[in-house]
This record gives sequence, C-alpha cells and structure tokens, in this order.
Amino acid sequence: MKNEQLENAVITLHGQGWSIRRISRELGVSRGRIRRLLASNADQRDVAEGKHTKPQPARKSKLDPYKESIGKLIEKYSDITGQRIFEHLIEQGFKGKISIVREYLRTVRPENPKTPIRLVETDPGQRAAHDWSDYRITFIGSKEAEQVTFFSYILAYSRRQYIEVVNDKTQKTLLRVLINAFIYLDGVPLEIKSDNQKACVDRWEMGRPLFNAKYLQFATHYQFQPLTITPRRPIENLKIERPFYYLEKSFLNGREFKDKQDLKTQLLQWLTQVNDVRIHATTREKPIDRYIREHPHLQILPAHHFDTTEVVHLVVNLESCVQWKGYQYVVPPRYIFEVCPVRIGEDHLDVYAPAGEQLAHHPIARPDQKERYVGTHQKTGRKTGLPIADIIDRLEAFSPLMSDYIDQVKRHKP
Repeated sequence: MKNEQLENAVITLHGQGWSIRRISRELGVSRGRIRRLLASNADQRDVAEGKHTKPQPARKSKLDPYKESIGKLIEKYSDITGQRIFEHLIEQGFKGKISIVREYLRTVRPENPKTPIRLVETDPGQRAAHDWSDYRITFIGSKEAEQVTFFSYILAYSRRQYIEVVNDKTQKTLLRVLINAFIYLDGVPLEIKSDNQKACVDRWEMGRPLFNAKYLQFATHYQFQPLTITPRRPIENLKIERPFYYLEKSFLNGREFKDKQDLKTQLLQWLTQVNDVRIHATTREKPIDRYIREHPHLQILPAHHFDTTEVVHLVVNLESCVQWKGYQYVVPPRYIFEVCPVRIGEDHLDVYAPAGEQLAHHPIARPDQKERYVGTHQKTGRKTGLPIADIIDRLEAFSPLMSDYIDQVKRHKP
C-alpha cells in the first residue's frame, strides 16, 4: 500500500544528502523499498504532463449482475451480514465465492466511525486504577481447571503494579486488597479509578455516578477522589486492562502451580523480579525507576487503617450459637434468644453482648470444615431451680415423717 508520509520522508532525507543505508536504519524500512520510492519519484518528475499511463478499465466481475440486488438487501436490512447476502445470491444463481461479496460490501457499505483512543498521561501521584479478572487454571494433580480471580491495582504514572489472588469480588474483599495495595506501594494517590462495579458505584443519575456510601467513607479515610469509567466504555480503563494481558502472557503462560498458595508465592516473585524491572512498552522505562520518582508525590498512609470488618446482628439460637454461613459459633447459654452484634473479619468472628462486652472470639470456619460447631460449650453442673434449704423446708412441711426421709437422703446422697 502506498504511504505518502513515508515517501515524503524518504525523498526529503535523500535530498538532504542522507544515504540509503542511513534512511533504512532510521525509518525501519528495507533499502530495496527506498530505492523503489526514489526511482518512482524520479520517473514522475521526469515524465512530461499528460504522458502518464492511463488507468486500465475495471474488469468485469461475476458480481455485476447482482449488485442491484445487493443494494436492495442493504437498504431493507441495514445490519445484514455478508454471509446472509451470499446465501441470497446463491439462491439467485450466483456462482462466485463469498470473498468477492465481502470485498464489494466494504466498498458500498459505510463503515461505523470509530472514536480514536487517547491515552491520557497523569502527573506523579495523581491517579491509580483497579479492576478484577478471572482465569481458568489447572493445578498440578488436578484434572479440571479452577477459576481464579486476580485483583490488580496500578499507579498511572509509574505503571508499578500490585496483584493479589482473591476469593470473591465483594466490597469487603475490595477494601481489604486496596489497603494491601496502599501498604505495598507505601502511599495513596489523589485519585483512584474503577469500573462500575457494585462495590464502588450504586448507579448513574443524570450522567453522573452515585458512589456507594461505604466506598466513599473508605475514600475519605485515605483522602482520595473516587473516579469511574463511563458505562459501556471499557477503553477508558486501558491502563488497567492492558496489564492483565501482560499478566496472562508473561506470568500465567508456560507456568505450573501446585495449588493456590504456590500461585501466590510465584506471583509475588514475578511482581518484583519481572514486572517491576521490565522496560514498559509505552514509557520506555522500568516501572520501578519511575516509581522512585513518583513515591514522594503519594499521600502518606494514616496511622490506623480503615475498619473493613462487617458488623451484623444475629439471634442466639436454642443451641446457644449464632449461625453464620452454615456454621454454628458458640455463645454463652445465658444469651439464648438475645440479639447480639457480631463483628466478622477476614479470619475471625467476634460476638458481643447487647450491652457491648465481648462474649466470644472464634476463627472463621474453613470452607472444607466438616464440624459444624466452632467453639465448645462451657460445662456447668446440674442445678435445681431452688436453694437446698428452701427444698428441705418444703419437704418438712408435708409431714413430720419427712425429717427421717431427709436424713436418709443426706446419708446416701451427700
């Protein structure tokens, strides 16, 4: 294909005295092509006006008798496919192949205009972005692939990245891994961009996003402005989408993992030993080198991190337990039928009395745990509802003979 810009550069540089070898090296094109461009330009300059070869008339095509039919089909069905048009033509006796049908359609059907992609570069410490991505991974010794979810967080200026394997895409998990990313990169940018996931955005109104209340509290705690992409415009988040492609090609491709823990270990090594020190295709620098310049512009972490634990109110059942996700967590029996606050962390569960004191602290049950009870009930001696002295008084009130009975009971049952 003719490239006028390349031709202009070749002719101009050659006119300035550059050698063909030098032009080839600088423009990245073969010397043979440069010679052809120079010869073609010389011919055009030397041939007199009107002496150029006249274009040959277009050859007849098998499609010519059917072009009117094609026009009617396009007019009637604006989104009709080339395959469907080809099928219509076959019914009318067309003997050609689908390739010439598609070639003709490219000349008559208007192309949908595409919006150019513009990658906006930001200042150091200005912005970061985060997202999820799922992959199917077959671990060593397993016959079936398992879905693994990756969380990715990247600084827009330096392109330094934090990636973590997560169990779900809930808001609780999002806030926890964002804190891990802040700690890993030792700071918080002024803006953080996400997609329209429910953990961040409740809905859009009047062309503006309404962020989730807890996500806004989180953003206020770390003093960053939450941003999101326009719905159905994923290209606005290319700085986070493209690194997932690199993760797939550079990390997941050609590696084997024994289990999730082995995957996490290898991922951490890859982040520091490969991803941080590669030459980035856009910046032409190592992310770790740009991060060194960006780090002073990041906001300092607060003394205390945002509390990501979930607080719910559960009723203590007849088994003297609160139930959470199918498991029974033991509570002192005197709180049966009481509504108690329960604080659920990543790996622990705390139960509080209605007045506020802590009643129990339990580890979160493992997903594969067979025992449905977490914790043990306190053993208590058998007690009657009345004091022993009161019981003796009531027995003696029945009859004077009860005194001998009471003595015998005391003798045999102290």
